[in-house]
Amino acid sequence: MGPAARGDPRHWDTCGQAWIGLLRHVWRAGEAGMEDGGPIIEGPPVLFEIASLGWNDPVLLRYGDRARIAHWSRASRECAEDAGGFGGRLRDRHGVDQLRWAAGLLRARPWTTSAWVSLTDPGEPADSVPCLVALAFRLRGYRLVMTAMFRSQNVYRAYLSYVPLREVQLEVADRLGLPAGPMRVFVDVPHVAVEDAERVASILAAQPEAA
Repeated sequence: MGPAARGDPRHWDTCGQAWIGLLRHVWRAGEAGMEDGGPIIEGPPVLFEIASLGWNDPVLLRYGDRARIAHWSRASRECAEDAGGFGGRLRDRHGVDQLRWAAGLLRARPWTTSAWVSLTDPGEPADSVPCLVALAFRLRGYRLVMTAMFRSQNVYRAYLSYVPLREVQLEVADRLGLPAGPMRVFVDVPHVAVEDAERVASILAAQPEAA
């Protein structure tokens, strides 16, 4: 029985492979839609996991935004998180460092096996709600697995969020003295802006599809 039959997430070895797969998912199954920024190609919800992430990924370096990758690979962890739009909400949410809280919960009660943190507040203005809405940390096989949940994401530049999120996972794993397992990602509304469609088509045409 394969992963799809079991309902397991699609697995990718690297961030670059996951990015190409995510672009292809939207490109194949997407439909016309609209966002505040303009028309989009909107794909179905998707869940996948990535084993290895880093700024030195050859696919990202070849097809990604080289200037941004070079900048954020040199920046501090907190700066890179802020670029992804989630740093402040994780480390100082109403005076609470949510990463420290999650690690403390798992350390004190490992039998609970999971800790969730939210990046949203009930009733906050719609235009201030971040794309990343929650993180889940799970202990599985003596490894820390993290799931990032996005309400919506422009997948053309998704990797600029994924690599900083890996740093978050590694930080919590280090607090627990455990290795990090795969990073899982759920995107409810993955999409590509119509203005980026030509560049996406060019990237996909240059990447042979895995068998």
